[in-house]
Amino acid sequence: MIVPSIDLEGGHAVQLVGGEDRALDAGDPRPLATRFGRVGEVAVVDLDAALGRGSNRETILDLVARARCRVGGGIRTVADAIAWLDAGASRVVLGTAARPDVLAALPRERVVVALDARDGEVVVDGWRTRTGRGVAECMRELAGLAGEFLVTFVEREGRLAGIDLAACAELSATARGAGAALTVAGGVTTPADIAALDRLGVDAQVGMALYTGRLDLADAFAAPLTSERADGLWPTVVCDERGIALGLAWSSAESLRAALERGVGVYWSRTRGLWTKGESSGATQELLAAATDCDRDALRFTVRQAGAGFCHRETRTCWGEEQGLGALARRVAERASAAPPGSYTARLLADPVLLAAKLREEAAELAAAVGPVDVAAEAADVFYLAAVTLARAGVPLADVDVALDQRALRVTRRPGDAKPAAGSR
Repeated sequence: MIVPSIDLEGGHAVQLVGGEDRALDAGDPRPLATRFGRVGEVAVVDLDAALGRGSNRETILDLVARARCRVGGGIRTVADAIAWLDAGASRVVLGTAARPDVLAALPRERVVVALDARDGEVVVDGWRTRTGRGVAECMRELAGLAGEFLVTFVEREGRLAGIDLAACAELSATARGAGAALTVAGGVTTPADIAALDRLGVDAQVGMALYTGRLDLADAFAAPLTSERADGLWPTVVCDERGIALGLAWSSAESLRAALERGVGVYWSRTRGLWTKGESSGATQELLAAATDCDRDALRFTVRQAGAGFCHRETRTCWGEEQGLGALARRVAERASAAPPGSYTARLLADPVLLAAKLREEAAELAAAVGPVDVAAEAADVFYLAAVTLARAGVPLADVDVALDQRALRVTRRPGDAKPAAGSR
């Protein structure tokens, strides 16, 4: 698959040729992160930090909040790497610092080792220093210490020269032998390049071709896809932010391109052609992410659904209304603006003192509960009150999921001791 790249210099997204000459300045990287993030993980490289002439830390922190980002450039110590993982980077990319002692102190599955190669020889220090060592040799030495290798063909970087597929095939085999995945960068120019790499089990990190328009983002994303249908359509499972399936639609190359460019739910109707969800009904969708399945013959769209829901029968899903915690949070949020007068929910929404007291009361009862039935019942009470608290603050339940996912990315753990005030009650 494709891994779009954002290289940062002085706060701007740039593209260099051969790692030295600036060929393109794309300006503010934030819109790029939003757009690129729709197709998966984004590679963010701090060129200034890599070359020891500054940092783009604040900019990268903003990008990490907008998209799943693997962060590299200037990460030279275990502390540097952990700081980025704690800050929300999905993975860190280590180059010069990718030594066994450093890698052993980091979570293997979240480490990418960058091996920059010029004519097959590994180069370091911002591509300025030759090491006299081959890429495969370095991979074998670091076997078991990294979840992925990123190999950049420096002589092809930024030159739109195409890929050396034979070399990529050899490196893919070496990476598998080292227990790691492989991404390559430098020269990836066409959808055919990406499809060929995907067949080898290799991802393609792409920069210059995307920035110059030589490679369309949707074409790059769709390159590995196949279809058994005569019309070439792909089944598309549509889910909300919490992963709840809303329904099934169909996508074509044209609808996929429109969806990724506009950031909305666009599909292909076998009767109407290109179809933008909600244009007539008001049940619009913001497209948050698109993903392929493991067999590359189906899509998943993650959307933020507005209006009554996805189904033409005005239900949340094509299988009826949502249930469970999501349904509870949605009902309470709807009642925040029109709760029946005198109802329990209306009282809690109008009285923060009562709400706080009930939260403490029900949390204590959950802590004291014994047995599966009682624990489930008391937890339901706490979840209800939490839903009221969220609705009162205008916070959707999906934001809680995001906060939990971000916490799961942290490597540094809090001790979790009880606060004195809580222990004294």
